[in-house]
Amino acid sequence: VQLQAFGGGLVKPGGSLRLSCTASGSILSPNSMGWYRQPPGKQRELVATITSGGVTNYGDSVKGRAIISGDNAKNTVYLQMNSLKPEDTAVYYCNAIHYGVSYWGQGTQVTVSS
Repeated sequence: VQLQAFGGGLVKPGGSLRLSCTASGSILSPNSMGWYRQPPGKQRELVATITSGGVTNYGDSVKGRAIISGDNAKNTVYLQMNSLKPEDTAVYYCNAIHYGVSYWGQGTQVTVSS
């Protein structure tokens, strides 16, 4: 099982970014996919998740600024984040849940700084 993430990098405050993550391997159709993040010195927290049926869930810190979408045929999830703040700086981890088993990607760094 592999979760391959794309996107991230250095973004200026107020800017936007788009992350994508594709699941491959033994996962044919994840029950849900999403993103979590771990800011420096803090615990991992929810950013957003989406089920295969399109039900979304957002962390409080990104509500109104993030949009998660998915392409079931491609086992891919997309995260659009707008109005980025320095406190959005974190390592962003892709997650997939398949029949109760949670899989994690290796993380991609997002830094919001001028």
